[in-house]
Amino acid sequence: MLPFTLAGVRRVVLFGAHPDDIEIGAGGLLLGLAAVVPGLDVRYVLLSGMPERQAEARAAAAAFLPDARIEFVLHDLPDGRAPAHWERAKAAVQAAAADGADLVVAPARDDAHQDHRLLAELVPTAFRDAVVLHYEIPKWDGDLGRRNVYVPLPDERARRKVELLHANFPSQKGRDWWDDEVFLGLARLRGMECRSRYAEAYTCEKAVMSL
Repeated sequence: MLPFTLAGVRRVVLFGAHPDDIEIGAGGLLLGLAAVVPGLDVRYVLLSGMPERQAEARAAAAAFLPDARIEFVLHDLPDGRAPAHWERAKAAVQAAAADGADLVVAPARDDAHQDHRLLAELVPTAFRDAVVLHYEIPKWDGDLGRRNVYVPLPDERARRKVELLHANFPSQKGRDWWDDEVFLGLARLRGMECRSRYAEAYTCEKAVMSL
């Protein structure tokens, strides 16, 4: 396993199909970036969400990325119907790529949810010169697969991620899968795979290495 860093990252574009996708999939990464990159420049893009859910997303982004400069681009595509609105989704992704990025974070191609999967397919076509990390989201579909990039999380960061999920997405607390055991359990499994206690796991399909 070859370690590498995200040194030099200053501009990040985050994609979620729905409010809470980004934080569930990449909350630990966001907390880590916020800790080491002062004044991080972030574009935060959601395809869907009712106003109250988008308000949760705004609050969550501020909590996970304190001191970052965040530009919110929040769309209102119907939940679960994004593929039927391909043109709007494509335009949203293309517009978000106008200023480029050092790092792009988006759902995984093998995600069972059609909205997530559409974003995963569109993002690499718009961002050809940035590292794209595809995150995973646990769900009843049982679509968790093999990943090839790991972000180890110190214990306090993993628990802070879960704490912020609970604090900023109160609308989701009634869901039977929304609990500490799911979030920390997946983080513990991914941690085991990279010899850390906790970790987030991603897929990177293409990268260029400089020697």
